[in-house]
Amino acid sequence: MASKPPKGDPVQDAPQVAAPQHAAAGLPAIGHTLRVARQQMGVKRTALTLLSVNQRDGFDCPGCAWPEPEHRHRAEFCENGAKAVAEEATLRRVTPEFFAAHPVADLAGRSGYWLGQQGRLTHPMYLPAGGTHYEPVTWERAFDIVAEEISALGSPDEAVFYTSGRTSNEAAFLYQLFARELGTNNLPDCSNMCHESSGSALSETIGVGKGSVLLDDLYQADLIIVAGQNPGTNHPRMLSALEKAKAGGARIISVNPLPEAGLERFKNPQTPQGMLRGAALTDLFLQIRIGGDQALFRLLNKLIVETEGAVDEAFVREHTHGYEQFAEAARAADWDETLKATGLTREDIEKTLRMVLASRRTVVCWAMGLTQHKHSVPTIREVVNFLLLRGNIGRPGAGVCPVRGHSNVQGDRTMGIFERPAAAFLDALQKEFGFAPPREHGYDVVRAIRALRDGKAKVFFAMGGNFVSASPDTEVTEAAMRRARLTVHVSTKLNRSHVITGARALILPTLGRTERDLQGSGEQFVTVEDSMGMVHASRGRLEPASRHLLSEPAIVCRLARRVLGETSTTPWEDFEKDYATIRDRIARVIPGFEDFNARVARPGGFTLPHAPRDRRRFPTATGKANFTAAPVEYPELPEGRLLLQTLRSHDQYNTTIYGLDDRYRGIRNGRRVVLVNPEDARALRLTDGAYVDLVSEWRDGVERRAPGFRVVHYPTARGCAAAYYPETNVLVPLDATADTSNTPASKSVVVRLEQSATD
Repeated sequence: MASKPPKGDPVQDAPQVAAPQHAAAGLPAIGHTLRVARQQMGVKRTALTLLSVNQRDGFDCPGCAWPEPEHRHRAEFCENGAKAVAEEATLRRVTPEFFAAHPVADLAGRSGYWLGQQGRLTHPMYLPAGGTHYEPVTWERAFDIVAEEISALGSPDEAVFYTSGRTSNEAAFLYQLFARELGTNNLPDCSNMCHESSGSALSETIGVGKGSVLLDDLYQADLIIVAGQNPGTNHPRMLSALEKAKAGGARIISVNPLPEAGLERFKNPQTPQGMLRGAALTDLFLQIRIGGDQALFRLLNKLIVETEGAVDEAFVREHTHGYEQFAEAARAADWDETLKATGLTREDIEKTLRMVLASRRTVVCWAMGLTQHKHSVPTIREVVNFLLLRGNIGRPGAGVCPVRGHSNVQGDRTMGIFERPAAAFLDALQKEFGFAPPREHGYDVVRAIRALRDGKAKVFFAMGGNFVSASPDTEVTEAAMRRARLTVHVSTKLNRSHVITGARALILPTLGRTERDLQGSGEQFVTVEDSMGMVHASRGRLEPASRHLLSEPAIVCRLARRVLGETSTTPWEDFEKDYATIRDRIARVIPGFEDFNARVARPGGFTLPHAPRDRRRFPTATGKANFTAAPVEYPELPEGRLLLQTLRSHDQYNTTIYGLDDRYRGIRNGRRVVLVNPEDARALRLTDGAYVDLVSEWRDGVERRAPGFRVVHYPTARGCAAAYYPETNVLVPLDATADTSNTPASKSVVVRLEQSATD
């Protein structure tokens, strides 16, 4: 039997702290997985559901975007993937009776954990202007309400259409089509807050804003550098790939301000030896200061340039542009400045260089630790410089590997969810559908919040996600949302964004990945794209949580018919009945999807083309891969301050909180903790167990405060601290963003620690 949801919020005022662990997965992961699954689904449903995850005839895990291997295990899921599935396939339900019993004001005072634990949404719900409770509403009336508000706008650009990474290719394509037929490119998405910096840097340097490696490249690599990433929590199935690479002779360098258990040792639960002993993964740990990565790669590039025979001169000559200007900047790199920026020793960097020079095939993987700083785009460009120097793009076993954190976040962008679409994409859309899409750029996430704040946007529609909790500057974001005339959320479960509303609000419940999707032509499947550009089908197996649910494609189609009316010649009704007709149109609009229906029907799907990887062709402005030479930047830290990075706990997936523990870091029964190096703590006179307020400092002089955090002495890099989001998003200024990409700079927040009133 599944257990009932908690009635009250758990008390978190006394987190328990133990020593951090030095290995990930193993028996504890199995035990925790089964316990959470049983609590949410019961025993029988757990077996039925988990054995379908990531299988060729099953559904794609709604968690991370790590690809499936060619030969899949019967249990092809990780602990956190199982948690994501269990939360979606839960037997708990949020009914109209629940909303009748809980005023919105009461729900707004609850934690995100409590809200998420209540279960699946079962009915469309409506909060009228001036109302205190959500009330049930028919689908027809819900679409009428959206149409009323959109028709009252002065311009389509007063509406914002946000997308979460969980949305399927089919739903995303329809969603952007609807928004552009309406007349706006206001299509912000969760990529704006995570890998936008990767896309910006890679598009400029190699011509494709995606990674260039496949799983086989990791297996063939001589050296894998994992920078600013914690796969043990955020992409646990990646550990299996690293284990296989190590068995094949690869060496691994991890670059991170915190030691992470998953990169130290992986106890693979799929093998007896893995369970008992595990495999050591990291050969060299570089405990870098937050934001020092660009300086590190610049100095490595200087040393490569100055080492005779180290540069792949033939590759550089034939396939690259801008080498001389880059090399001049690289030669100017200074040892002392680099050691200051990185916090590393000369011995660390010299050992790294020896490993780099010994490798013919090098892969660099990264995640938010590189993408969420002011200088993230030049940092990733410097990583590209590093790989180009030795010909490590377009070679088997080598390349760039930005690891996406949400299933199909990459596919949504491929489908056209982008506020700055390419002219070629809009041309293809116009040719196929016979309307003139808008050409002016729309709002990304940060600009959308500003527009809502300033009254320039009045309707906010979210296809999935938890926008309020995911966004920076929480107080500003919440105030901006409350200025909207209408907020709409297509969701499977309750979250904080549902209770921070505009004047009117709608919650539209939708099918999950795990559920059967029956439409007019029969049972449907959807498709997703993983972090390495593989496209495959996803077929739910469970009966829907409620007969009142609609699929995401059906919601978009019905909304479009109601809002656009007879002015639209798009066959929305046909699209809703048969998703194959959507894929036929995708095939004619988006390169790489030719013959989409036939190719995705093959077991495992197909790989999208990637010109740099496949042919060493670089579709940039110069026609070659571009070296760049940006000035080196790194955060400056005032005396008595720390540099804070926001991060996830192990009981967390993005903004979804599964539990109150962070097992690998030794934290239990609480999330309001701040990890501080013991030497820094002593200098600041902060004992382990003291309670502090975190106060961020930014040039606007506004005080942003997160109160009541327990100090944990922890082996972070000197001068650096870490704490969990979304609790610390309040500290990230809305205008503190990465140059070029406009991604919130959540990984380098200058903070002071003040004694808390709760201490």
